Amino acid sequence: MWDFFQTVRHRHSVRRYQPDMPVEPEKLHAILEAVSTAPSAGDLQSYHVFVLTAAEARGRLQEAAPDQTFIGEAPLALVFCADRERPRERFGSRGSDLFATQDATIAAAYAQLAAVAAGLASAWVGRYDQNLVCAQLGLAARFDPVAIISIGYPAELPAPTPRRRLDEVVTRL
Repeated sequence: MWDFFQTVRHRHSVRRYQPDMPVEPEKLHAILEAVSTAPSAGDLQSYHVFVLTAAEARGRLQEAAPDQTFIGEAPLALVFCADRERPRERFGSRGSDLFATQDATIAAAYAQLAAVAAGLASAWVGRYDQNLVCAQLGLAARFDPVAIISIGYPAELPAPTPRRRLDEVVTRL
């Protein structure tokens, strides 16, 4: 079993998946369990995850991001939505405008790490037609899509991309 730091180091954006290898239900369940443990503002979990396993559903979703064909090719897509209503009562507009987005993005990051730990790969998609995603999924007005995560068994292992040095991204005070 890998330790956490190995899991983080092995997370790469993969855009090619093995076509005949679906994600096993127990692995999907483990990923969703990890998502539910993600930190959230006030422990409200102000997000909702839509799980797309059917090829037709993933194909429709891909229409919202036509240059991201791997969404339809991956055996699994998760759409993370901020639930704007859930934090409003406790945190007001800051909760609905910021905390819900943060909660959804943290949950999506946990999903990516859980996928790696399960021997899978993923890619984060942030460039899509938001209105079309809402229409394709029939989202209630309270939900705003924040990220699409494609998941599957990798058909490629891309080389790690260069990262900025710590002194470029960290200021110690």
